Amino acid sequence: MGALSEKIMTEKKISLPLFDPALLKPALLDSVRKLALREQLKNPVMFVVYLGSVLCSVLWVMALQGQGDAPAWLTGSIAVWLWFTVLFANFAEALAEGRSKAQAASLKGLKKATIAKKLAAPHRYGAGFTLVDASDLRKGDVVLVQHGELIPCDGEVIEGIASVDESAITGESAPVIRESGGDFSSVTGGTRVLSDWIVVCATVNPGETFIDRMIAMVEGAKRRKTPNEVALTILLLALTLVFLLVTVTLLPFSVYSVNSAGSGTVISLPVLLALLVCLIPTTIGGLLSAIGVAGMSRLMAANVIATSGRAVEAAGDVDVLLLDKTGTITFGNRQASAFIAAAGHTPVQLAEAAWLASLADDTPEGKSIVVLAQRLTRSPAVLHEGEQSGHNTLHALQQGLTPAGVSFVPFTAQSRMSGINLGSRQIRKGAADAIRRHIQQQGGSFSTVLQQQVDDIASRGSTPLVVAEGAEVLGVVELKDVVKPGIKERFAQLRQMGIKTVMVTGDNRLTAAAIAAEAGVDDFLAEATPENKLALIRDYQKRGQLVAMTGDGTNDAPALAQADVAVAMNSGTQAAREAANMVDLDSSPTKLIQVVEIGKQMLMTRGALTTFSLANDVAKYFAIIPAAFASTYPQLALLNVMGLTSPASALLSAVIFNALIIVVLIPLALKGVRYRALGAEALLRRNLLVYGLGGLLLPFAGIKLIDMLLAVLGLV
Repeated sequence: MGALSEKIMTEKKISLPLFDPALLKPALLDSVRKLALREQLKNPVMFVVYLGSVLCSVLWVMALQGQGDAPAWLTGSIAVWLWFTVLFANFAEALAEGRSKAQAASLKGLKKATIAKKLAAPHRYGAGFTLVDASDLRKGDVVLVQHGELIPCDGEVIEGIASVDESAITGESAPVIRESGGDFSSVTGGTRVLSDWIVVCATVNPGETFIDRMIAMVEGAKRRKTPNEVALTILLLALTLVFLLVTVTLLPFSVYSVNSAGSGTVISLPVLLALLVCLIPTTIGGLLSAIGVAGMSRLMAANVIATSGRAVEAAGDVDVLLLDKTGTITFGNRQASAFIAAAGHTPVQLAEAAWLASLADDTPEGKSIVVLAQRLTRSPAVLHEGEQSGHNTLHALQQGLTPAGVSFVPFTAQSRMSGINLGSRQIRKGAADAIRRHIQQQGGSFSTVLQQQVDDIASRGSTPLVVAEGAEVLGVVELKDVVKPGIKERFAQLRQMGIKTVMVTGDNRLTAAAIAAEAGVDDFLAEATPENKLALIRDYQKRGQLVAMTGDGTNDAPALAQADVAVAMNSGTQAAREAANMVDLDSSPTKLIQVVEIGKQMLMTRGALTTFSLANDVAKYFAIIPAAFASTYPQLALLNVMGLTSPASALLSAVIFNALIIVVLIPLALKGVRYRALGAEALLRRNLLVYGLGGLLLPFAGIKLIDMLLAVLGLV
């Protein structure tokens, strides 16, 4: 892959072509290395093929010396194609692993030698520091990171605030703010401070950093089998043992039949070996490991790191999806959408007052009020016309200045309102109950009509902000958290797959119900606390359901640890990342839906290729049996419905097809079958129709074509 530049872990970097030249040569070499006995023992089905290849090679050597029970050319040809079958299966696995190795190499590019400024007590900016190698830092050590420097370790910001470039981790060029306290204090080693300074306390020891864990996750992908994969391996092993027993018993039957009839030829060992390899599920056995590794690779292409294949597969089996409202279902930033004036006032008067009260409000909501007010009235007549001082004040406010006689009232958690004092005028905006208390203290009243307007806004899932001047209410500003376009259709697809969606929000039940209805989720949890989330997950799990959720804060850690599939945001806290079994490097809350789709796709791919492989075996059975036993039972020649050239040609054609089909299916195993939002019953019907019928018909066409080619070339 070479050295990394600014962005690694992006779609462009990870989505390598299936047969990228940079991966082909190492994969071919690994295919040969995997012929080692220890490697072959990991796959029981292919181990049987491996033993058959060894035995057939020995029989070929014996045939060359005139001791074989089959022609040397036939035995040698069968041996060659059996070895090709093993090598092709090794190649599929090596190619999938090669993609993961490339991803790991990209991650290793982040591990650079870094000098750290280790602080002495009292660990504050300005205190003396000692230059040390970053690899010498231990958990609890405190370092200073200044403008332009790399952060030497994973840690938590304990002092300062800085803009940090995390593109090396996320691939996103936009810097993020990291500051002490709250949910945005976590920093990752290898990222760069772009401005200001921060004091960081190391939270891990060397070798335990986030990058180290990601590398271990990627490199360990090939060594971990999922429960479903283990179950499928056991099934394939059972089928292999059944066919092995059947094949072994065919030899004495053949000997008995020839001796009893006094005619015919006993079936040869090379033919029995070819029959065994063609009948056992070699297709899925050769591709099973590649499917699992490729599933994790596709997850990596989505910029998500999974701790193991188990997590990916669990995503495919998810029954319940817990999604945050803010940033996942909605855009997150509430925007002013309407000015609803109180009786006796006009929308323009309300807009002018709201504009003034929001001039010093740097929140997205405050800025949206200013923008909406300016659309409604291009030149707010908030001051007495004709007064030069008033116009000067207006001009200063429009320039972002604070003239004499003007003071802004900042928002506080206690008052729950903000505003402006403009001479004798006191304009406030805030929550309905806060404004009610404010005007009542000044002798005003809150009408029932206004309360109804507030309730109507809340029932629509919006947030009401009441604006008042002095003791008089001017009206209500509606702030709307917009549901993302297309999200309702995505939830409908998940519902078709049998997945229940649950929206989790801190909003009150009225607002939550409105957003849930608009988004099309199946259920919601309002006024959610960490205890509520944990209890909800446990409740679903008690019913035997698998639960997936996403989170980024320390308060999400308990629920993430409890969930079967837990996706933590890379921008979140250390506690959240450690509790999860997946980390989203892009920090996109909607990624959870994509994770579930990738898990489903992996299961669909495995199911489709298993169906194809088993149907394939049935077809090869009818192609090989008549040819293999024609010498013992001449009557079986009547079953040669394919009109194959000769028994030897039929046998060799089947063995060649059995090897080549693995190569043909490698792209499907690596890319996965096309994802479709189908239920289990519909998916089974589709697999039986497409891959079952296809697996049944394709061998007949393929074996016939190879037989004709062998005949034309004069090889049989």
